[in-house]
Amino acid sequence: MLSPVVTISIFQKQPDPQAFSAGQVIFEEAQTGDKMYGILEGEVDILVNGKVIETIETGEVFGVGVLVGVKNRTYTAIAKVDTKLVFLNEERFLFAVEETPRFALQVMKSYSERLSRLQHIV
Repeated sequence: MLSPVVTISIFQKQPDPQAFSAGQVIFEEAQTGDKMYGILEGEVDILVNGKVIETIETGEVFGVGVLVGVKNRTYTAIAKVDTKLVFLNEERFLFAVEETPRFALQVMKSYSERLSRLQHIV
């Protein structure tokens, strides 16, 4: 799990937070994408084949795969409650990694743990 303090401090610096209402789809499985998300407030359900496999909360990140070589989303993300998200495109992600190497390690850990869970489900 990511350290919410490090993650939130990086994401609070990002412009244009996006609000999602409870039940609103953030992205769907198999869609292409070009940004990852950080949760400033709220909760997001991660679904595979329509089944919730985990719920992530404030301070956590998701959607990282498309920034590290995965062409399409491997799961669906839906706001569980009213949620405020900030995104990092590739340029902002690389800047955050350069400025805070610990952030890169935390993102990789989160990504690998989620990928491992997904592989056991499908």
